[in-house]
Amino acid sequence: MIIERAKKGDQADIERLLEQVCKVHADIRPDLFLEGKRKYTAAELADIIMDDGRPIFAARDEDGTFLGYCFTVIEEHNGFNEPPHKTLYIDDLCVDENIRGRHVGRSLYLYVKEWARQNGFYNITLHVWENNEKAKSFYNAMGMKIQLYGMEEVL
Repeated sequence: MIIERAKKGDQADIERLLEQVCKVHADIRPDLFLEGKRKYTAAELADIIMDDGRPIFAARDEDGTFLGYCFTVIEEHNGFNEPPHKTLYIDDLCVDENIRGRHVGRSLYLYVKEWARQNGFYNITLHVWENNEKAKSFYNAMGMKIQLYGMEEVL
């Protein structure tokens, strides 16, 4: 497996997987996500692929088959009541639903974790929807711990 920064040529594969993620979210929270609507337009995604502040990492088989991605966002913290530090926020991690179970997600996460470590990040954060049990289990297995709780009351 090869993991590296996503390239312009990966856009169609990334868009295909964004649709899979949209379905997962729409199944969990149909009140907030519309099935068939992607998170980014084609133009927005093209910009993100080239944005060094929002690196996307892509996983491919040796034959070049696109397996999955990990969207990240670099956050600089220089707040009044916290020491300066860098956080790598995982905005989205997706493995093609047709090849799940081959440890692609694990490989992507570990690659991104090592990249963050080598680039001086303090921590990695992400958000998981409450009813997304597979994602919660995966990230727990990767060693992540709950940092805070987001709460809501639907009106």
